[in-house]
Amino acid sequence: MIDLNKAESSILIIDDEESLRLTFQMFLAKEGYGPVVTAATYDEALEIIDRQKLDLIISDIVLEGASGIDLLRHIKEAGRQCPVVMVTGYPNINTAADAVRLGAFDYLAKPVKKNDLLRVSRMALQQFTLWKEKERLHAEKERYRRYLETIFRSVRDAIITVDPESKIVEMNQTARDWTAHIPGFEVGRLLRELAGPAPSRIHGVGGVSPFFLGPIEGDGFAPACLRDVGEVLAKKQEVREHRVECRLDGGGDMVLRISAAPLVDKEGKFQGVVLVLRDVTRLESLEQQGRRAKFHRFIGGSPAMQAVYTMIEHVGQVDAAVLVTGESGTGKELVADALHAESPRRRRPLVKVDCSAIPEDLLESELFGHSKGAFTGAERDRKGHILQADGGTLFLDEIGDISPRMQLRLLRFLQEKTFYPVGKDTPVKVDVRVIAATNADLRKKVEAGLFREDLYFRLRVVDIHLPALRERDGDIALLARYFMDHFGRQLGKEIAGITDQALALLAGYRWPGNVRELEHVIERACVLSPGTITTDHLPKEILSDAEPAGSAPAANGGPEAPPENEAERILRILKQTDGNKAKAARLLGFDRSTLYRKLRSYDIGIEG
Repeated sequence: MIDLNKAESSILIIDDEESLRLTFQMFLAKEGYGPVVTAATYDEALEIIDRQKLDLIISDIVLEGASGIDLLRHIKEAGRQCPVVMVTGYPNINTAADAVRLGAFDYLAKPVKKNDLLRVSRMALQQFTLWKEKERLHAEKERYRRYLETIFRSVRDAIITVDPESKIVEMNQTARDWTAHIPGFEVGRLLRELAGPAPSRIHGVGGVSPFFLGPIEGDGFAPACLRDVGEVLAKKQEVREHRVECRLDGGGDMVLRISAAPLVDKEGKFQGVVLVLRDVTRLESLEQQGRRAKFHRFIGGSPAMQAVYTMIEHVGQVDAAVLVTGESGTGKELVADALHAESPRRRRPLVKVDCSAIPEDLLESELFGHSKGAFTGAERDRKGHILQADGGTLFLDEIGDISPRMQLRLLRFLQEKTFYPVGKDTPVKVDVRVIAATNADLRKKVEAGLFREDLYFRLRVVDIHLPALRERDGDIALLARYFMDHFGRQLGKEIAGITDQALALLAGYRWPGNVRELEHVIERACVLSPGTITTDHLPKEILSDAEPAGSAPAANGGPEAPPENEAERILRILKQTDGNKAKAARLLGFDRSTLYRKLRSYDIGIEG
C-alpha cells in the first residue's frame, strides 16, 4: 500500500477556461488533495512552476501564448521532476505522441469526467510518490556508500576483499600503498597467481603458523594473504587474529597482525573473504621494550587497556560517531577526552552532557537551546550544548537514560546535522562529532523496545568497550600507586607505600565501582594512614568481600556465603552511612546521579 498524503499533494491546473479550472480545483479539493492552485496562461504557469514545488500538473494542450507541448518541453529542459497530465478538446495522434515523448504521464480528452480526473490524478501522484521514495533511498544509499568509503580510506589498517575464486575485489588506500611495489597486485587479479607456486616464508611465532601444519616457507606479501584466504574459503570460518613476519618483495621486514573473515550478505550467502592487516612492526618493538603504562589520562599497562589505547588512536583520527560502553567508574569520560585530543578537532570545544543528571523536561533545552519566551522562565535566548560544541566534539554521557522523545530529536539531529532550538522554527546547522557513553546494555534495551534501534546504530558506528577493573590484570597496583602519589601531594603527606597484604586485598576485591571506587578507597586510606597504607586503612567491604589468591577455605569447612548482589550492597552501605547518600556514593565508587538512578531501578526509597 502506497503512503499517499493527499493533504500534502501540491497540484497545478492550467486552462484558459475559468469554469474548467474551478471545476477541476473543486473536484480535487473535495477529494482531499491540496493545495490546488490554478493558472490561466502559459506565462502565469511558468512563473508558478519555477518558484513552487509541485507534485502534479494538469494542463490544457492549448494555452494562451503557447501550447501544453511547449510547457512539457520547458519542464523537461529545466530538469523538473513532476508528472504532467495533458487535457485537450481536439484529440490528435501526433499531439499525443509528442506529449508522451516529452514525458507526459497521461492524455485526457474533453469533456473530462470527474471519475477519470480523480483516477488519473491518483495514479500519477502514486507513481510520483514511488519515484520520490526511490530517489530518497538511492540518495541515502549513496550517502552511506560515500560515508563508508571515507572510513574505508581513512583506516590505517590494510583492508582487502576477495571473492570465492580468490580474485581481489577491493582494497583501501593503505592496502594500495603497501602493495604498490608488487607488480600486478591490484583489483581484479587472483591472489593465487600473485602468490606463485612456492609456499610462503611468512611464519608465526616460533616459525610455525597457528593455522597450517608444518613450517611455512617462501617470500612475499601475497602468500600471507593467500594462506588465510584459503583457510576461510575451505572452512567458511573466521581466522582469528595472529601475527606473522613478512619479507616484502620490495625489501624490508614487517610484522603483520592478520585476520580474515567470511563475507556474508543479508540472505546469508557467502560472498568471499575480507582480510585486515595491521603493521605492528613498531608496536612489536615497543611491546618488547615494555607496554605503555600511561595513555592520556588513563593509567594501566594490561593487555586489555593496550587494546583500548590502540583503538582510541585509530578511531580518534576518523570523524565517526563513537559509542563507549562499560561499567560505572571504568573511565568512559576519559575515552571522550582522549578521542577529542587525538582528533583533528582537538583545538575546538569538547562539550560534555550528563543526560542522567538533567531532568527530562530541561534536557531538550540544554541540548538544543531555546529562544526568549519559549517557556516560563526563558528570559533570554540561550545556546544549547550542541551549538556550543560546533566544530568540536559533543560527549553525551548515560545516553541510555534519555526519553523516547529525546531519542527521536537526537536521531534527527544525527541524520541531518541540523536542529531547531526550542521555540524557534529556523533550523541551525552545525558540524559536531558525537561521542556517547552508557553503562547500560543498549542492545537489550533495543530488544525490549526501550531504545530506538535506528538511533543505536547511528551512535554505534564505532564502539569502544572499557574493561572492568577486575579484568585488567596487574593494573590495580599501578593505579593504587598513582592515586597514592596524587593524594599524598594533595594532602601534603609523605605516603611511603602500601603493604603486600593490603595490595593483595585490593587485587582480590570485585570492584563493582571500578577505578572510581579504587580512587575513593585510596583517598580514604591516604587520609587515615600516617605514612604506609596497611589493611587497617581499608574499608570494611574490602576486608570482608576481597578474595585474595590462595586464601584459605572457610574455617568450618562449610559452604561459602553467596555473593552479595548490587542492591544488597547499596542497602548495606546506606545503612553503614546512616542514609548519607553523598558518603555512600563515594564508598560505592558511584557518582551521586548514578546512585540515585540505581536506587530508582532497584525501587529503594530515596527520600532525604
